[in-house]
Order: sequence, then C-alpha cells, then structure tokens
Amino acid sequence: MGADKALVEVEGVPMAARVAAALRAAGAHHVVLVGGDPSWSAILGLDQVPDRWPGQGPLGGLATALLAACEHDGGHDDAPDLVVLVAACDQPWLDGPSLQSLAAALDAAPEAVAALSAVPDDGRRNPFPAAWRAAEGPRLAALVDGGARRADAATDDVPTVAVLLAAAVVADVDRPEDLDPRS
Repeated sequence: MGADKALVEVEGVPMAARVAAALRAAGAHHVVLVGGDPSWSAILGLDQVPDRWPGQGPLGGLATALLAACEHDGGHDDAPDLVVLVAACDQPWLDGPSLQSLAAALDAAPEAVAALSAVPDDGRRNPFPAAWRAAEGPRLAALVDGGARRADAATDDVPTVAVLLAAAVVADVDRPEDLDPRS
C-alpha cells in the first residue's frame, strides 16, 4: 500500500477509524486497536493493546484481542458470556448491522465458538470480521505458541457458524486499486 493501512484514508477517514465506528455502531462497549505503531492510538482516538506476538501473523492479533477483552472485563470469570467482535483495520466498508448479525449468530448458537462471515458470491470463509467468545483466548494463544499464524487455524480448531454478509461490506483493501469501487 505504500503506507500503514490503518491510516490510509477512505472518504477522508482513516480505515481503522471507519472500522472502529462500525464496531461502536454494532454496540461494542470498548474498541481497541491491537498492535501497530503506538502513535496510531492518538491519531485514531483509540486505546491500543500491544500485540503479544508482534509480526507473527493475524492469529496472534486475534488471540491478543480475546485475552485483552478478558483482562479489561476483570478476569476470566465472565469470559464464557463475553462476546468480542473483531475486524481487520483494512475493512473500511464494515457496518454496524452486519457486525451485530455476527454477535447475534453467536448468541443464537451457544454450542458455537465463533460466528464468521462468508462472502456470498464465492462462499469463501473470511476470518474477519468475526464474533468470538473471549474464553477462547487461551486456546488461540496455545495455537500461536504452537506455531500457527493464519487466522483460519483458529476456525479449524474450534466449532464455528457461518454468517452470510455482503461481499462489499467485508471486502478488505490489499492494494491501492482496491479503494476504487469500480475495480
């Protein structure tokens, strides 16, 4: 991208700030940025949690988010009931209703650990955004400690529920041309 993705602007707003706004619109009580440059916290107006496994891939960031949510919530006692919405900073078209549907799917399927979005036009499971039970943090940390790096390693290890969301909503930005809606 030639710049830190979190700070790349879409319609004048940094991508990470757009994602944070969608999380808040979905009812998230505490939105944090996991990892990245510590200066981003002030720029984006977000609390920041250092990635416990910096540079080790998205699974480490996901595990960090779940563990941090448990700590913020006062420990692991309430963790089985705590739902954590996670999203990538490069998904600037996320919206509150779509993220709410993930949390609702997790609540409706108590045996499920995560509710993941699937892009409808190709059926490809997407690890972000997702709703997770915070209690899964230690399980995901063990996967990272065991050498797993990809976020889909978590979905291979735990029961999940797919939630269909519009491809345009969950699209991520990997290249500058991904910001052009005509591409």
